[in-house]
Amino acid sequence: MPRKKPFSVKQKKKQLQDKRERKRGLQDGLRSSSNSRSGSRERREEQTDTSDGESVTHHIRRLNQQPSQGLGPRGYDPNRYRLHFERDSREEVERRKRAAREQVLHPVSAEVLELDIREVYQPGSVLDFPRRPPWSYEMSKEQLMSQEERSFQEYLGKIHGAYSSEKLSYFEHNLETWRQLWRVLEMSDVVLLITDIRHPVVNFPPALYEYVTGELGLALVLVLNKVDLAPPALVVAWKHYFHQHYPQLHIVLFTSFPRDPRTPQDPSSVLKKSRRRGRGWTRALGPEQLLRACEAITVGKVDLSSWREKIARDVAGATWGNGSGEEEEEEDGPAVLVEQQTDSAMEPTGPTREHYKDGVVTIGCVGFPNVGKSSLINGLVGRKVVSVSRTPGHTRYFQTYFLTPSVKLCDCPGLIFPSLLPRQLQVLAGIYPIAQIQEPYTAVGYLASRIPVQALLHLRHPEAEDPSAEHPWCAWDICEAWAEKRGYKTAKAARNDVYRAANSLLRLAVDGRLSLCFHPPGYSEQKGTWESHPETTELVVLQGRVGPAGDEEEEEEEELSSSCEEEGEEDRDADEEGEGDEDTPTSAPGSSLAARNPYALLGEDEC
Repeated sequence: MPRKKPFSVKQKKKQLQDKRERKRGLQDGLRSSSNSRSGSRERREEQTDTSDGESVTHHIRRLNQQPSQGLGPRGYDPNRYRLHFERDSREEVERRKRAAREQVLHPVSAEVLELDIREVYQPGSVLDFPRRPPWSYEMSKEQLMSQEERSFQEYLGKIHGAYSSEKLSYFEHNLETWRQLWRVLEMSDVVLLITDIRHPVVNFPPALYEYVTGELGLALVLVLNKVDLAPPALVVAWKHYFHQHYPQLHIVLFTSFPRDPRTPQDPSSVLKKSRRRGRGWTRALGPEQLLRACEAITVGKVDLSSWREKIARDVAGATWGNGSGEEEEEEDGPAVLVEQQTDSAMEPTGPTREHYKDGVVTIGCVGFPNVGKSSLINGLVGRKVVSVSRTPGHTRYFQTYFLTPSVKLCDCPGLIFPSLLPRQLQVLAGIYPIAQIQEPYTAVGYLASRIPVQALLHLRHPEAEDPSAEHPWCAWDICEAWAEKRGYKTAKAARNDVYRAANSLLRLAVDGRLSLCFHPPGYSEQKGTWESHPETTELVVLQGRVGPAGDEEEEEEEELSSSCEEEGEEDRDADEEGEGDEDTPTSAPGSSLAARNPYALLGEDEC
């Protein structure tokens, strides 16, 4: 019998560490060649998930990996849609941590909040998005996929060759997710590009605008979503900014939860959220504007009268309903036909297709994560048919919904385009999963230098003996003060859990309770003009008309979720639907930020 080879404790520890890294999907280099089940699973992953750009960069972090029971019925890997981002080096993470402890925060001027799209995307540069390479019906499926992967590798090589990792923002390195975008663009007659009104230039890649309106020859509708989170004057200013720079756009203002901007605001309600009972989705602001835009685009090629009749029924139902039933809105109304297109993004489809086939207009909804694509579909339908979450990557593959017999909606997964945007702003915009951030303190400092977080949350400096005395703040101090205020402690030593506190602050910003809004260039100088603009008055009146006056609302103080796992959490739209954590009523109806404009907490000058 052969003698056993010695196996040290250090080797055993290294073996366990490698095994944990493989399970988490964090190791992209060496793969196990054993005959174990984990090794075979990794070999399958190498065969089916070859789109993470490992030939360009070996520092890819794979997020949102799901437990796998093997390959699907058609041989596809169920984890092929997870997010792939470039990993920060350990030295860079440590450097940012030291800076968060040492750098004193100073308020920035109003001009710093003005964001020009040319600074973010640099039109004409290599900051493009991957295009589907030409193909023909003579090609096999394997040849097509191999050609797409080679083209994607060349695309990544150009970007990483032109810009360093420090300058580039986070962007999607997974080819499977880009294939979903290709399929949606191929099947759409009208493309909706949804953006967040707080930072619309972040969510508007000019390369996509040029591709859709130029090469594809399709109409592009820009949806400025979540207009309840910004003052009406700023909304109108952004609308005119895009009209001036991109004249082929059709611009629509939208929000699933309108509120009356004239309602008095309560600055103490940062930690409050409302639970709306009744027909909340039917009060969405923007469906009629979107219908008018589609009518102007189709010009009689499609009969959209059924859509107009549906909007009239929704408005009448919202006016008649008294909000007495919580589950009633989920059950009544006609059924919505849902088609899940799980694997069709990889199937060959015709290079050209017939528009408005069978008298049906297909509207594709594309955009970045967390801009409200799924919430927009819920608002158009009039009830919740699509699950929503604040976690980027929640929508993993595109699905289609028949709004009416002649209108089909297509929901595409959120995609992050390459840009020169600061990564801290990407985190605050909800583009990068907060639970996966290795170092959240820099993003907190970025937020605190642009809005008065300390004053809004009534924080006390951790080293201050006299609360009335002025002390310089750094990002670490803010996190420590918030941890002290909320009672976040570590498990063993019972120290202030600053990491948990930092994540909690970032979620407040993503949800809009700490509202950070950016301005178009020149807004500070022309602020008075925009406030007195006729469209601003019209928007105020319109939001007041469709606001939540007829719904019953309850307010609760939320136990802010700040653990590292947020897969099951709901976003602000889900909070409105009634998924909460505690049931302690506090203030009177009407003072909740979730149903109002949290921007007014800060005042327009501060935001």
